Amino acid sequence: MLEYTGLRVRDLARARRFYCEGLGLTFTRAGRMAAGGQWEELKDPVSGQILELNFYPDQPPYREGDELDHLGFQVEDMEGTIERLEAMGAQVRIAPFQEGSVRLAFLSDPDGIWVELESRSATDNAPASREGD
Repeated sequence: MLEYTGLRVRDLARARRFYCEGLGLTFTRAGRMAAGGQWEELKDPVSGQILELNFYPDQPPYREGDELDHLGFQVEDMEGTIERLEAMGAQVRIAPFQEGSVRLAFLSDPDGIWVELESRSATDNAPASREGD
């Protein structure tokens, strides 16, 4: 299931203002990633869709067009999903790892777009890297 879209932004406050005040999204929560960086989750009050803003303060500048950070998908069978996607041309970029009670993995699709897979138990609300501060 498509869970959210993650955008890489240059200025977190500016991006939040643009998407909230300009386009009507609502700030829901924020946190720090285990691997570094910060994220903020914005929700569309009508559709319920989530936009995740990702800010990496220690990363080098990036080119215009690099803003699509990744697409986040929740899956039930991590290994089976990875095997199926690899057969279709995906490349594992970060092998599955455990972060708290959540398993995460990052792949790139055949065009190089990063895809996050997350597998969690029914009692978990979000991966540890997306929990609020």
